[in-house]
Amino acid sequence: MRILPKGNLIMAISALHIGASGVTAGLSALSNSAHSISNASTQGFVPAQANFSEAAPAGTGVTISFQGQQLASGDRPSGTDLASDITNSLVYSAQVRSSIAVLKTSDDTLGSLLDIKA
Repeated sequence: MRILPKGNLIMAISALHIGASGVTAGLSALSNSAHSISNASTQGFVPAQANFSEAAPAGTGVTISFQGQQLASGDRPSGTDLASDITNSLVYSAQVRSSIAVLKTSDDTLGSLLDIKA
């Protein structure tokens, strides 16, 4: 392992945290979109919405919340917007790939033995 100046080491470890939190947030949002898409034909289904936020000291997070509209009646169609959810799935997938690239770059910087495959 290369010996890095303390500041660079801290920066590389922070980048690992950012990459890991980005992967976690992206996978959570992707799972939420997949759940909404799979229930698109379920009458009365109320889709949840992924909300991203910055996490301290560095990184991202995602929370899943139900939309304000409540589809209480079972005879109502699903509240899923397929166009939006499919587009969001592509975005979340790209986010996960980008976060994995951050992890790989951080791994190279640290010279560690991690072998993350996208």
